Amino acid sequence: MEEYTREPCPYRIGDDIGSAFAMGLVGGSIFQAFGGYKNAAKGKKMVGMMREIRMRSTLTGVQFAAWGGMFSTIDCCLVAIRKKEDPINSIVSGGLTGALLAIRSGPKVMAGSAILGSVILAMIEGVGLVTTRWMGAMMDPTQPPPEALDDPRSLGQKSQAEPGLDQSRPFGIPTGLPNLS
Repeated sequence: MEEYTREPCPYRIGDDIGSAFAMGLVGGSIFQAFGGYKNAAKGKKMVGMMREIRMRSTLTGVQFAAWGGMFSTIDCCLVAIRKKEDPINSIVSGGLTGALLAIRSGPKVMAGSAILGSVILAMIEGVGLVTTRWMGAMMDPTQPPPEALDDPRSLGQKSQAEPGLDQSRPFGIPTGLPNLS
């Protein structure tokens, strides 16, 4: 599968940590900008936005990096244990990551986070598989060519007549109507 032709496992962890940090930093900046604008005093909206971005967006980036690093580490461990890369690894990694990040909140919250992490990763993997199959069907070189109607060279040729249509009449007008020409 094309989706699983990524970097080898030890290098993937660092790559995922960096990517997750960047996504968290950008997303956190956007999110914190709205909050800073909303909570700032009148006339100080831009200053409030910049202060919130500077103070809090890095925290969001670090939290995303922690999630991405733990997820990637668990995923690499599962690849080493199971000896194959498939969507099951990602789904289990999402569940274990959610559980481990919520370990200090107790078993109920931990179980809920594990289920949520697994469901989110299952949805992501499902969308990825559907998209891959859909795009693969579109680019299938063994698929027969489309109908000759799409070919401009066949525009001058007459197609086979449908029953009940008079080919001498324009636009294939049915034979039951009077001839207007």
